[in-house]
Amino acid sequence: MKSVFDLGRAARLSGLSVLGLLAMSGSALAHHPTGGRTPANFAEGLLSGFGHPIIGIDHFAFMVAIGLLVIGQRHRLLIPAGFVLMTIVGTVVHLMGLDLFSVEAMVALSVLAAGALLMANRRYRAGSLVALGAVAGLFHGYAYGESIVGAENTPLFAYLAGFSIIQLCVAMAATWIGAKVIDAANSATVTRLSRAAGAAVCSVGVVYFGLAMQAA
Repeated sequence: MKSVFDLGRAARLSGLSVLGLLAMSGSALAHHPTGGRTPANFAEGLLSGFGHPIIGIDHFAFMVAIGLLVIGQRHRLLIPAGFVLMTIVGTVVHLMGLDLFSVEAMVALSVLAAGALLMANRRYRAGSLVALGAVAGLFHGYAYGESIVGAENTPLFAYLAGFSIIQLCVAMAATWIGAKVIDAANSATVTRLSRAAGAAVCSVGVVYFGLAMQAA
């Protein structure tokens, strides 16, 4: 129990500052997993797809948060899967040349919303989480589309497959790790950890929202 408590205390002390710094350092790279060059083949498309949701700390933070939020849900895989499906839709919307409003700000707000839900440490209706994942996925996917504009079909499909796989893996890993921690901790410690994780996710959202406002 003591080690879990120590983890919670460490998260409270360092989560905001560390993830906030990561968010700022990752901002310039968030849309350029291959150095800003449009993927030209299957391997580059797959690599770019794997990289974009990880290099973009706002995307990564949301995936971790949604993975933690679905712990205890009966069909918990369906919620992150729905998010991933909507990221594909969002990318297609971008490639079709359709415009969405304030994409980067909306991505940041989705991260803030997910972090706030974690901080509240409640059990949420599956429908509410599905709605959050669907709306967020549309905007996250639209942002992903910037890296693949102009690509041929082969790297495009590899890109879609790459970011779909990595997003599901990150969310499922967060769910698995979170469930293990919950099993090993008492309710008070779980509350502390959930609030610390939520605060860390919110810090990323705040930083990215500020960057989005500066760029507007």
